[in-house]
Amino acid sequence: MRRETQRSVRFCLNGKERTETVDVERSLLDVLRADFAIKGPKYGCGLAQCGSCTVLVDGAPARSCVLRAAKADGSEIVTLEGLADDERGVLHPVQQGFIDAQGAQCGYCLNGMIMTTVALLRANPAPSDTEIRSALRHNLCRCGTHQEILESVRRAASLTAARQAGGVAT
Repeated sequence: MRRETQRSVRFCLNGKERTETVDVERSLLDVLRADFAIKGPKYGCGLAQCGSCTVLVDGAPARSCVLRAAKADGSEIVTLEGLADDERGVLHPVQQGFIDAQGAQCGYCLNGMIMTTVALLRANPAPSDTEIRSALRHNLCRCGTHQEILESVRRAASLTAARQAGGVAT
């Protein structure tokens, strides 16, 4: 019996339907970066240990370095590039929160921190510091900006609440 090596996959990427024929062993990260020029998710460790490759697959954080693109068939995939409202020129509240609280230095962990925070705030709009730390525990920050990251998530929660209430957070 002959083993399948190529497969056509269809998924919604940042709000747009995409179809691609991929090698069944190819990672989603490789497909996103090489075939679709998506640069938010980064290659860090290749072992799903650092979080730099995190994307949302059907709303849940997923490590795209170990997720085979063929397994994403039929899924909704959101990357860092898909968060902002480009038509209105408005960043996602989590992106803005990380800017406001200076939660990024080198950028290595930023993608994973932001994508994981988006999922966290969807599930829990007002997380405690303990819940934030727990949600981000699998994202490696090499610069040691842990306090700024914590503050960034708090700021993002505040901005998200303000947007949902129709107001402006200060």
